[in-house]
Amino acid sequence: MEPTTVKRVLEAALLAAREPMTPSDLKKMFDEELSTETLRKLLDELRQEWQERPVELVQLASGWRFRTRPEYLPYLERLNPEKAPRYSRAVLETIAIIAYRQPVTRGDIEDIRGVAVNANVVKTLEERGWIDVVGHRDTPGRPALFATTKQFLDDLGLRSISELPPLEQISQTLELNNEN
Repeated sequence: MEPTTVKRVLEAALLAAREPMTPSDLKKMFDEELSTETLRKLLDELRQEWQERPVELVQLASGWRFRTRPEYLPYLERLNPEKAPRYSRAVLETIAIIAYRQPVTRGDIEDIRGVAVNANVVKTLEERGWIDVVGHRDTPGRPALFATTKQFLDDLGLRSISELPPLEQISQTLELNNEN
């Protein structure tokens, strides 16, 4: 199959997909073997071709997908003016602790925050698909260890946890917001 045809098949599949597609998912569409290097090259070419368009091809934690560029979102939100969920300070602090210190136990979170973690906070994050139990600490009571999920990374548009901004940058941003 011609590389141009392969690229168009990839493009069609990614445009039609509801969720990010993994490289193995993308390779399944072809009878002959498609090397990881060739797939990567074709995806990079597609990304370049869409560079000047209102939609972009991005790689997230769980795979590749097309998404609307951020500068067009205010216009599209007018079509479906649903309000994004608002999270309490406790939920935001808890997800930040888990993201930056994972894996952590509920006790670790309480030590850092200085207050007890309400069960609803953990439940909210689990229902959102942002955290999961990844094991248990080998201490009395075997407390659950929490870590973030691929869904968390996808929702934030990240490929890995290493793409989170440094904590110093976040504290500077918070200080600036508190001054205003």
